[in-house]
Amino acid sequence: MAVDGEKSEAEGKVWNLCKMPFWQSSNASSSSSSSSSSMNNISSSNSINVYQQNQSSQVLGRSSGGNSSNVSTMAKSLLPTRRRLRLDPPSKLYFPYEPGKQVRSAISIKNTCRSHVAFKFQTTAPKSCYMRPPGGILAPGESLIATVFKFVEPPENNERLLDQKSKVKFKIMSLKVKGEMDYVPELFDEQKDQVAVEQILRVIFLDPERPSPVMDKLKRQLAEADAALEARKKPPEEAGPRIVGEGLVIDEWKERRERYLARQQVEGVDSV
Repeated sequence: MAVDGEKSEAEGKVWNLCKMPFWQSSNASSSSSSSSSSMNNISSSNSINVYQQNQSSQVLGRSSGGNSSNVSTMAKSLLPTRRRLRLDPPSKLYFPYEPGKQVRSAISIKNTCRSHVAFKFQTTAPKSCYMRPPGGILAPGESLIATVFKFVEPPENNERLLDQKSKVKFKIMSLKVKGEMDYVPELFDEQKDQVAVEQILRVIFLDPERPSPVMDKLKRQLAEADAALEARKKPPEEAGPRIVGEGLVIDEWKERRERYLARQQVEGVDSV
């Protein structure tokens, strides 16, 4: 009985299709075929996308291990260079404005590293500027005050002080060195890859007749630089007389002279 029912249901569906116009029947069949084909395409495309994602993840997983070092190296190269020197003033050189004269500025340089550091000055106007010292080597924690000399050009067309803008710039470079050694400028040429630019210094003019904290500080630094220079020029003091025992001063020349006089007196007495 179930078989006969299924047959009658199937025959009813066929009869309904036969009664439908030909254009509807064709559309129904085409839509069913197109829907089935579209479902097949979607499933195939999804499988392709999943395969491509798996392949790309595998490639990235294999390449990440080899490229990690390159990425870290590139990241380190983009980081700012750590300062080796501390400068005071940090970015400017102050000069008293005296047209037609040679004026001085001063800058304190301190080594903030745990190793010895060599420093070197450079300027865009080597004919009108020079530094003392032009370079040197500082021990860890050591500092000095460098003096910078500059000739101030007379103004043109009666320009005022505030209108004077110097294009001269100074550059301080640093280089780590191994221990104490004599400074030579060739150190920076031999190890170019290890040289770091500490700072580009701009020139600022000050009115010498107008008191200001910056001008007072410049005068103090120049006085300290002059005192340090005189101390280096002064010859080492000679060793004084030798002290033996409890504060007994022995003068060898005086002692010899007294012995000689005593011997002469004894010889004179004997001859008489």
